[in-house]
Amino acid sequence: MSEQNPTVLVVDDDPQVRDSIGQLLQSLGIDTQLFASVRDFLKSEKPDGPTCLVLDVRLPGRSGLDFQRELAAAKKELPIIFVTGHGDIPMSVQAMKRGAIEFLTKPYRDQDLLDAIEVGLARDRARREREKALASIKERFEKLTSREREIMVQVNQGRLCKQIAGDLGIAETTVKVHRSHLMRKMKARSLPELSRMADKLKLAPEWRQSA
Repeated sequence: MSEQNPTVLVVDDDPQVRDSIGQLLQSLGIDTQLFASVRDFLKSEKPDGPTCLVLDVRLPGRSGLDFQRELAAAKKELPIIFVTGHGDIPMSVQAMKRGAIEFLTKPYRDQDLLDAIEVGLARDRARREREKALASIKERFEKLTSREREIMVQVNQGRLCKQIAGDLGIAETTVKVHRSHLMRKMKARSLPELSRMADKLKLAPEWRQSA
């Protein structure tokens, strides 16, 4: 793997459960960080690689469900697997509606936990790849000239070179040259691919070059 190894973060106030999960994951060569509370977790340095969180529901201070809600409000995408000895159906429904990977009631099978962790790490890996791809597109977009950006917005609206030329008061051949340049800079092999990039950048018709 070119990226850092995946890491599983475990937050559980029961030292036996915490150590048991840690030993299970470490026996499989999975990097693991163990915490007794959300407070301890928040004070730690987060790993720079695919990550998922194994989280107890009932914790000292902030509960697991409260923490899940806070992460969602802060738009922090962290795959969560809940484990609890005190779960009920309303809790599980609430957790799953907010995007939890799984809601496991103790005692649970090790394989069920491992399966959920595999899904969580795959989801976070995919998120990281999406963010990396978007950052690359943004970097290319920033290198466009003001005119090229303006034409990219209009191309994404489906407007023809002749229409764009009329709007901007320039020759149609000039629009075609700008379009060719911007497609090369954006590394877009076709207009549909350029349009997909524009959609990812959320370019709107009212976009204007900032001063």
